[in-house]
Amino acid sequence: MTEKASPVSHECPVARAVEVIGDRWSLLIIRDAFDDVRRFSEFQKNLGLAKNILASRLKALVEVGVLETRPASDGSAYKEYALTQKGREVFPIVVSLRQWGERHLFSAGEAHSVLLDNERDEPVAMLEVRSVTGKKLEPGDCHRRTVFKP
Repeated sequence: MTEKASPVSHECPVARAVEVIGDRWSLLIIRDAFDDVRRFSEFQKNLGLAKNILASRLKALVEVGVLETRPASDGSAYKEYALTQKGREVFPIVVSLRQWGERHLFSAGEAHSVLLDNERDEPVAMLEVRSVTGKKLEPGDCHRRTVFKP
């Protein structure tokens, strides 16, 4: 695939996913949406992002079906952004990035946020890739094959 080639023409699901949600701002918008951020002004305040860039990323996330716009829940004239089912399915990706960052990007004693289970108020278990039989898989335990989506 050349740098200018569209990932839509490429058979790699990773390439296509990165094209849709892989840039920094899109992932941080999705992260904030998981934290119940809904309004443009809230995203802008949390992210410190220029309005034009934020508007562009929100529009793209709506176009690909990760977010949808809704009338504001308080009845005002504003619109809100909400995760769709497709968007909620990004949750394990965000958790995986979070856990990797917690393990590798903070020094001992450095403050950072931790994702907690609401029911037990304890850190979420580490994500692992497992086979259909439950065996933990490492990169060398897997291979790729081209298939056609049914």
